[in-house]
Amino acid sequence: MPAPLLNPGESGEERYQPLAEINVTPMVDVMLVLLVIFMVTAPLLAVGVPLDLPKTSAAQLTEPKKPVVVSLDREGAVFIGEERIALADVKARLAALAAEDPNRLVYVRGDRTVAYAQIMDLLGMVNSAGFVKVSLLAEAAGPQ
Repeated sequence: MPAPLLNPGESGEERYQPLAEINVTPMVDVMLVLLVIFMVTAPLLAVGVPLDLPKTSAAQLTEPKKPVVVSLDREGAVFIGEERIALADVKARLAALAAEDPNRLVYVRGDRTVAYAQIMDLLGMVNSAGFVKVSLLAEAAGPQ
């Protein structure tokens, strides 16, 4: 390390002048630690057994479609998703959806004030449209 330079002051006293050097040793130490950490963890990123998998001509699995949500509000209006459907058109719309995928899941939601007979009529329409997987939705009861 070089010796500090002496600089005479105005009053004739000698003063020390600071050196304009940056000590890079701590930075090099940190970089070496980071390098060691990356060298140790890099092999851990390749998880799994190396295999040479066979080729297949089978079709790839498709993502399951979103379920069809059929709702019946307190006035008796029927909704498929968010769209209000006239009661006369419900069966035709459901049949068109069932023609695309009859195994698609259907959720039936009904307002608690709607008569049981109306819910059963709606379930009958869903069934006659060709859907085979139908679920009734209800709200979970809170802690009592």
